[in-house]
Amino acid sequence: MMSIIILVGAYRYYAGLAERFGKTKWYFGLLAIGIYLGFQIFFLVTYDILMVFSNPNYLNENNYSGFSGINIISWLFAIGAVYGVYKILENKFKKEVSKSQVWEIEELGAEEKKNIL
Repeated sequence: MMSIIILVGAYRYYAGLAERFGKTKWYFGLLAIGIYLGFQIFFLVTYDILMVFSNPNYLNENNYSGFSGINIISWLFAIGAVYGVYKILENKFKKEVSKSQVWEIEELGAEEKKNIL
């Protein structure tokens, strides 16, 4: 249940970023979901592999509970990964906007120069 709430929040967070910079909202929303789920799977599989190497009977002794300390830690790391990629994308989009504005300013007199020559 907690993961669903985090997924909805991440989707809306990325969709807001996309809307602010004029990008496709659902594309970036799905990107957020993919980052979150991918990081969760990677983290939990890595944890299980580490536990199997440290205790060979881990898989036989494993009593799964849906809410454990490792789940909380993986949620925090996954939220951190989603936020980190968000900041990277935000900085990239800001640079694109600033470059496009400078490019437009440089092109203002270009048409007039072509007509004169």
